[in-house]
Amino acid sequence: MRKGAHMTEYALLALLLWRACKRTLNDRATPDRAALWAWIIAVAYACTDEFHQKFVPTREASIWDVCIDAVGAAIALGLVKFILLLRDRHRLRQKE
Repeated sequence: MRKGAHMTEYALLALLLWRACKRTLNDRATPDRAALWAWIIAVAYACTDEFHQKFVPTREASIWDVCIDAVGAAIALGLVKFILLLRDRHRLRQKE
């Protein structure tokens, strides 16, 4: 249950980061480039979060938690990619 919550949190973080990267990079950003940057930033944040937990007495740091967070972010960004592909196909069909 806790690991699912972590995946969901990092999925939402990745989606927000993707949106921010799209706007920040402006015309230079393809959705894939923005997604890559969003994933990198989300994983970097997961690493710093685990590093911080190393110094909290009741918590422990785990590389597996970083991996779970990275997978959650990747799943969300993969869904974005899939939705954009569906949207583009739909637009092409409407033009025909």
